Amino acid sequence: MRHSTRRGFLAVAASAATAAALALTGCATTPAPAPEPTGEVTTPAFEPITSIKLQLQWLPQAQFAGYYAALDQGYFEDEGFTDVEIVPSGGDIVPQDALAAGDVDFAIAWVPKVLGSIEGGAELTDISQVFQASGTTQVSFKTNPVPTVADFEGKRIGSWGFGNEWEIFAAMAAEGLDSTTVSITTQGFDMSALLNGDVDAAQAMTYNELPQLLETVNPATGELYTLDDVDVVYYEDTEGAMLQDAIWADTARLEDPAYADAAIRFLKAITKGWIYAHDNVEEAAALSYDAAVAGGGFPVGPAHQLVQLDEVNKLIWTGGAFGLIDQAAWDKTVAGALAAVNQDGLNLITAEPPATAYSNEYMQAALDALAAEGVEIPTDYTPIDAPLTEGGQ
Repeated sequence: MRHSTRRGFLAVAASAATAAALALTGCATTPAPAPEPTGEVTTPAFEPITSIKLQLQWLPQAQFAGYYAALDQGYFEDEGFTDVEIVPSGGDIVPQDALAAGDVDFAIAWVPKVLGSIEGGAELTDISQVFQASGTTQVSFKTNPVPTVADFEGKRIGSWGFGNEWEIFAAMAAEGLDSTTVSITTQGFDMSALLNGDVDAAQAMTYNELPQLLETVNPATGELYTLDDVDVVYYEDTEGAMLQDAIWADTARLEDPAYADAAIRFLKAITKGWIYAHDNVEEAAALSYDAAVAGGGFPVGPAHQLVQLDEVNKLIWTGGAFGLIDQAAWDKTVAGALAAVNQDGLNLITAEPPATAYSNEYMQAALDALAAEGVEIPTDYTPIDAPLTEGGQ
């Protein structure tokens, strides 16, 4: 167990979190009663945390629908949080840096990006792996095809940068491609570079930029582009696949019983939020649209948000337990991060991350508490018929 000195706390944390939430309904300043000793560790009394900040890794959109649903449906309040702030990013904020600096309590970030930060000295722990599969793709037109990673050599391969390029380099390393033989070309966070011919294959998420392309009129036909017009490399099908949206916590703070308790209650709330987004796709997409309009998200088309959430659900509900970190997927991510070498000859990481880089303890405690409360947690997802419309409107 990765936090062995906390075994006693974690054994009772799920029930303690529920009790704290009920107590807080009546008085937010009343300390929760100390949990009973378990035989290993006696957890001291603590003042439950009622105010939290969650740092997103991008602008408001349906990628984060479960968190907006948890806020809208009162799930955070149910867990004793009276003040919850969901903080957007947009490239100017690095989520893991904000967390490490103490500006927020939890952050959403891709695993490889944080592995680099951890090697640089940050002490962070992945406490919930929300996305179980990679949503990154590389998209080219069939008129200038780049159908496989092996075909990247000599091509202009688009990337957003900001750490989003590491799956590209990991997949190339697995194919034995020298990174200097591929032109990694910076592109914007849309498909303009591909449409304008500035890249041969554009980086695109299954839930955002790829649908953007399919929401664009093909001038040659007057109809929307379709998947028949393009070749798509799905990184999930390559050795370069890496774990993406995860919930990160401050490793040192997890030794504080109040913070660990808040982490479990927080995970309970977001799990219920993502269940809502699973069961009520249209309603949750509408919440995301409202958040995008209010927070300056792009694109904000309601139809695009519906398509986005449908695709996001496919990455979350892949047959296993919600939020638990799969060892094989983690190991593959680490292996890819160790193998990846960028065009400047630099590695993402040079050594295995510490054992504290992830923990299933808090997520499992949250799942156990929800099960005890009779909450049914799905494992699979049946896609809806989300229509593609011009501009995602």
